[in-house]
Amino acid sequence: METIDNIPISKMKRASKLVGTGAKVGVNYLKYYGSKLVKTEEDAREQLNKDNAEDIYNSLKQLKGSALKVAQMLSMEKSIMPAAYVEKFSLSQFSVPPLSPPLVNKTFNKYFGKTPNEVFDEFNTQSTNAASIGQVHKAKKDGQELAVKIQYPGVSESISSDLKLVKPVALRILNISAKDSDKYFKEVEDKLMEETNYLLELSQSKEISEACKNIPNLLFPKYYEEYSSERIITMDWMTGVHLSEYTPTAESSTKIGQALWDFYMYQMHVLKKVHADPHPGNFLVSPNDELIALDFGCMKLIPEDFYVPYFELVQKETLADEQLFQSKMYDLEILKPTDSPEDVAFFSQMFHELLSWFGKPLQEENFDFSYHTKKINVIFNRSLKN
Repeated sequence: METIDNIPISKMKRASKLVGTGAKVGVNYLKYYGSKLVKTEEDAREQLNKDNAEDIYNSLKQLKGSALKVAQMLSMEKSIMPAAYVEKFSLSQFSVPPLSPPLVNKTFNKYFGKTPNEVFDEFNTQSTNAASIGQVHKAKKDGQELAVKIQYPGVSESISSDLKLVKPVALRILNISAKDSDKYFKEVEDKLMEETNYLLELSQSKEISEACKNIPNLLFPKYYEEYSSERIITMDWMTGVHLSEYTPTAESSTKIGQALWDFYMYQMHVLKKVHADPHPGNFLVSPNDELIALDFGCMKLIPEDFYVPYFELVQKETLADEQLFQSKMYDLEILKPTDSPEDVAFFSQMFHELLSWFGKPLQEENFDFSYHTKKINVIFNRSLKN
C-alpha cells in the first residue's frame, strides 16, 4: 500500500506543489488544442478533463488537509462538475494514501506522550480509511473494538493559505466568476477550522448521537473522551459498507432512505443544527441494513431568520402567490433590491420551478425520490445552461 512519510506543511512548499500541478494542467491544455485537429471537440474535451482531474487530484492527495477537502466538496457537485472530476475527486471521501506508521507514532507521542500500543491493548498502524483531514485506525481496549481517527500534521495551520491557493482552481473547474465568492470561501474556511478541532467534534458527536438515538434504523458509535485529544478522536468500531459502495434492495433502499430523511428532518426542525458534511464517506450501512452516521466535526446552525422564510417559501400557499413568493425571496436575499427586472424574473421563475419540486416531499404523505430526482436534475441542468 502506498503511504506518506511526510506532508508539506509550510506555505512555500504547499504553494510549490500546486504551482507544479498548474504547469501540468497547462501542458494538458496544449495537448487538448493539438488533439482537436484529429479528434472531435467532445472527445478532446473529455480527455482534457480526465488528464486535469488526474493531475490535480494526485497533487491534492499529497497535500491532504483543506486542499484535499475542497476536492471532496467538489466531488458532491455531480450536476455541475464534469464526470471525470467527480469520479477522481470522489476518492478523497475515504480512499487516499495514508500516513506511514512512523508518522502515526510521532503524532500519538505528541498528544499522549505514548505510542498507540502503549495506549491501547492492540493497535493496527496501517489505517483502514484515509480521507482529507484524517485517517482511521482499528484498535482494541478491554475487549472493545475501537476506531481511532488521527488528524494529519499541519492541517489546521495551513487552511487559510490552502484556500487562497486552490480558490482559482475551484472557480475554474466550476466555471464561475470570483465576484461575490469571498464570503462563501470565508464560511468554508471557518467550518474547516471547526472541523480540525477534534474536541469540538467529540462534543458535537455526543450531543447529536444522544439527541437522535431514538430515530429508527439509525446508529451512532460511542465516543471516548479518555482516548481523545484536539487532534485524535476515539469511538466504537462500526461494521458496515460505505453508502456509495452499498448495493441496496428495493426494501433496504426505502429503509435506509427513510432513516436518512428522518435524521435530517429531526436535525433541521427540532435541533436547528445539521450535519453539514453529508458525503457518502460519512455514512455506513450495517449488516442489518441500518444507517450508521459518522463524523460530526462540521455542523451548521440554522438561524431563525433563515428557517422561517425558507420553509414558508416551499409551502403550497406561498408557491401559489407570486407576490408572497417574491417577498420571501427578498427575505432570504436570493433576490436583492439592486437586481435588474430581468434578473428578478429569471431567478423567480427558476427558484419557483425548483422549489415546487423540492417542496413536494414536505407536502405529500408518500414520496418517490427515484422519479422526482430525475426531474429536479433536468430543471437544474437547464438553469445552469441559461
